[in-house]
Amino acid sequence: MRAHYLQHVPFEGLGSIATWLETAGHEISSTRFFDSAELPEINSIELLVVLGGPMSINDEDKYPWLVREKEFIKKVIESGKPVLGICLGAQLIASAMGASVYRNPETEIGWFPVYGIKSDNTSLLTLPPSASVFHWHGETFDLPHGASLLASSKGCKNQAFQIGASVIGLQFHLETNPESARNIVFHCRDELIPSQYVQTEQEILSALPEQYVMINQMMGRVLAFLQNSVN
Repeated sequence: MRAHYLQHVPFEGLGSIATWLETAGHEISSTRFFDSAELPEINSIELLVVLGGPMSINDEDKYPWLVREKEFIKKVIESGKPVLGICLGAQLIASAMGASVYRNPETEIGWFPVYGIKSDNTSLLTLPPSASVFHWHGETFDLPHGASLLASSKGCKNQAFQIGASVIGLQFHLETNPESARNIVFHCRDELIPSQYVQTEQEILSALPEQYVMINQMMGRVLAFLQNSVN
């Protein structure tokens, strides 16, 4: 399988996703919009991963490549290939599929629980009833038409969704490892304005190793689900 990822800023990379893909023997390619907006031929990839970033999907005047990126994401989804969006990536999927993206009433930054939505639909990804995961977002999205809600939190209703058999959007970061947590804190610490769902820098970086292991294992299950969706 060739996995292609879309990266928006240098300090938000694949994290644990890289290890999972490499261990599974998948080829990895990328579009790094901060260097080049060149996108691959859709028929040359088998999995698309859309990463996070500090910009808004509505900042098309400042980042004109957002228009082409959303068009590309929509075409990949329509081709039936598996797509995973993380934070900004989930918002880009929602927008590409016609849903609105806007400011969430609460900013969520740090380690807070999300709650999996129980469903009898066996074609849906199952998330744990409760898991403390890493957040860094101030915007949210409406669910795209036909999407199923997979998880919510107290600060943000739409935390995860699935479209069809092989498109997953996660508002939270399961790929985060200690290095990527330090990187985002270093580059975005000006967003750490105290509020109900914003932790301090010290609280964020004092997460125990097992917290990272847990969310990375969750990410592995998400990737395995997407991989199996094409088998």
